[in-house]
Amino acid sequence: MKILVIGSGAREHVLARELAQSQRVETVYCLPGNPGMTLDAIQTVAVELTDFAGMIDFAQQNAISYTIVGPEQPLVAGIVDAFQTAGLTIFGPTKAAAALEGSKTFAKEIMAKAQVPTAGYQTFTTVTPALAALAAQNYPVVIKADGLAAGKGVVIAPDLAVATTTIERFFEQGVTSILMEDYLSGEEFSLMALVADGQVYPLPVAQDHKRAFEGDLGPNTGGMGAYCPVPQVSAAVVQETVDQILQPVVAAMADVGTPFTGVLYAGLIATKAGVKVIEFNVRFGDPETQVVLPRMTGDWAQVFEQLVSHQTPTLTWQTDGMTLGVVVAAEGYPTEATVPVELAPTSQFQAATSQFSFAGVAGTQDQLIGTGGRLLTAVVTAIDLPTARQQVYADLKALAQPGTFYRQDIGHQALT
Repeated sequence: MKILVIGSGAREHVLARELAQSQRVETVYCLPGNPGMTLDAIQTVAVELTDFAGMIDFAQQNAISYTIVGPEQPLVAGIVDAFQTAGLTIFGPTKAAAALEGSKTFAKEIMAKAQVPTAGYQTFTTVTPALAALAAQNYPVVIKADGLAAGKGVVIAPDLAVATTTIERFFEQGVTSILMEDYLSGEEFSLMALVADGQVYPLPVAQDHKRAFEGDLGPNTGGMGAYCPVPQVSAAVVQETVDQILQPVVAAMADVGTPFTGVLYAGLIATKAGVKVIEFNVRFGDPETQVVLPRMTGDWAQVFEQLVSHQTPTLTWQTDGMTLGVVVAAEGYPTEATVPVELAPTSQFQAATSQFSFAGVAGTQDQLIGTGGRLLTAVVTAIDLPTARQQVYADLKALAQPGTFYRQDIGHQALT
């Protein structure tokens, strides 16, 4: 069969690569993809993420068996509705259901209906009352832009001055609504689940590193690295999360007339009072996908085929070892990345121990050029976390180029 993956980042690269390993699959197309994907025989197609008509025409002309959507923007814009109207099979939430990520206020309303624990919050649509509310806040306070922000619309303000500047900046940038949330303290982790026909199929837990710099310092990013599994999050905590958070949210979505199908990502924190929700996404996380998907020992193409055919998916997982992923970004990310930047020759990537999935790159199969933001993710699976770290950082040191950076402490929580 032929499969279409929508997106152009490292998440879509690893998803397409995993699908291509199936004996059931003739070709995996990635739209629009990036030149780094062609190193894994993934066929890229130059159609923009906003061109639903072009995507539908391609899927029809190439007899695509089913489509999987990576990024949130086309989901929130209604790509699933458009494909279904055209009679095409696609795995993901409808536009109405994708509001669980597209609108943080809607997500809070769903959590309230499902009686799911989350941080207390207030919503503001103008700057003056938002600033006035800061006087009564305990610090740090979390300020979120209510909408899609590529993982960068969240600021943890340590004091009144930073909170004031953040609120003013968000509204100056055209944000129409912000959330002011209580700060939660505890162990953060990510739990992704496949959802179909009201059933929740959880994937192994991962832990992301949102801050740009070592020691969890600097601005929030889309994610600078991840590892899986997370030894400090017990199986009992995971089961509690599925039973008390994911299942009730899926049920609540159906109750309000927006049944959810697709990948449900829960950004969570284990507090002294139990697990609470930080955020929901409606697609695979990035960089969590890069460390979770390779740990499935079965056939990903079969899994998605089963899901779109209303069958129970066959999910089998590697139970030993540790998978670590480290993101390489352009200097200046996440504010203003300094690009273009020349990467090491692709022959050096292919000779390394790590497996690479590419994101913000252009160029040719022989020489990739970094064009902005996160450029690639290096992933290693090893017997334990120290061994994985040793291998991935040795590769990154050998491949390091001026104008790029990466965090050198990914996985530090599991070590301490």
